[in-house]
Amino acid sequence: MSFIDGFVVAVPNARKDDYIALSRDCWPLFKEYGAVSMRECWGVDVPDGEVTSFPMAVKKTPEETVVFSWIEWPDRAARDACMANMESDPRWEVFAPDKVPFDGKRMIFGGFETVVEA
Repeated sequence: MSFIDGFVVAVPNARKDDYIALSRDCWPLFKEYGAVSMRECWGVDVPDGEVTSFPMAVKKTPEETVVFSWIEWPDRAARDACMANMESDPRWEVFAPDKVPFDGKRMIFGGFETVVEA
């Protein structure tokens, strides 16, 4: 079954177009390294919680929107190979902390093994 990298981040509303451009620019690289698909989802119905929520998790401010995204890989080996290449391929400089349109310190991410696929 596939392997999924998931991400949640707060993006300044004023930087939405920059975020979309970054995502579009990165897709060919992920695809070259074996990604099957990628989704970038701009939050439109993401409520604040009382105990936990997406906005709380990324410490969203009123000027930001929660973005939920994922990359699908054929397997973990393909994903791990891509991540290893990110350290040596200069094209990944687009992810340098001073170049991304969000605060990477507040990003939540993780790799997930698919257990049900429908």
